[in-house]
Amino acid sequence: MPNKKKILLVEDHPIFRLGLAELINQEDDFIAFGDSKDVDPAIKEIETLNPDLIIADITLKKSDGIDLVKYVKKYHKNIPVLVLSMHDEYLYAERALHAGARGYIMKQEAMESVVTAIHHVLEGKIYLNEKVKEHILSNISDTPKIKNKTPIDRLTDRELQVFKMIGRGFSSRDIAERLFLSIKTIGTYRERIKNKLNLKHANELIRCAVHFEKTGQISTQLD
Repeated sequence: MPNKKKILLVEDHPIFRLGLAELINQEDDFIAFGDSKDVDPAIKEIETLNPDLIIADITLKKSDGIDLVKYVKKYHKNIPVLVLSMHDEYLYAERALHAGARGYIMKQEAMESVVTAIHHVLEGKIYLNEKVKEHILSNISDTPKIKNKTPIDRLTDRELQVFKMIGRGFSSRDIAERLFLSIKTIGTYRERIKNKLNLKHANELIRCAVHFEKTGQISTQLD
């Protein structure tokens, strides 16, 4: 069928990507493609294939889907991005929207909601489930709730990215190379993260990061 909307999938779990592509391709007006597992190859596919919409996992093989969202917003603002995540929707949905995403879907609901979300986003709307909508509107209308932010909410996007990479077992040198930063800068980020999460030692930071990467929760009692 001519004039199918091209949907680029950026996802580092091949089985999930294949299932998502099969679901999307059942629609007469969509065609899903792409095998990028990370930001750099995804950028090449965007530049050469010019998709109508991008669906990107927020946690990629060696990088962060938020970086891809920011890149698209800066260089291809006409291409909407729909973010997928298996992590806490309250934490990541707002970050994704601030970065420029036009929608956010939890992986647990993706197979049920993705077609509806694609239609919404391609129509110029923002797609969020009802729980996330209520949470965001509550934050906007009830400013005292800012005081109740979780420790993770205190981290900047870059600090959260470094924290997650620590949890995935990357050393400071590895992180520096992947983010094109100096080892000293990564050390500064590690100190900021420890301070914001009320962690005293490097081992506590690593333990906390590993637990967060596995569960999406902070492993220690924080003030």
